[in-house]
Amino acid sequence: MGDEDPQTGRMRAIQGEREQVEREYAQDAPTEEDTQTHQRRADRAEYLKEKLRERGEAEAEADTDAARDG
Repeated sequence: MGDEDPQTGRMRAIQGEREQVEREYAQDAPTEEDTQTHQRRADRAEYLKEKLRERGEAEAEADTDAARDG
């Protein structure tokens, strides 16, 4: 079975950390505007993390297909 590219995994981990940090900032934000800003950033990081997960799955599948065909 194939594996995702290590860089994809690192980028996904970074987005996961960003999401967590931004959610914590949103909880501690002094104003509603700041809360919304941090929530949007967290949502974006979550979206990117999901897209990177999908990319990793596609990479793993491509590696598996190449190994089977090769």
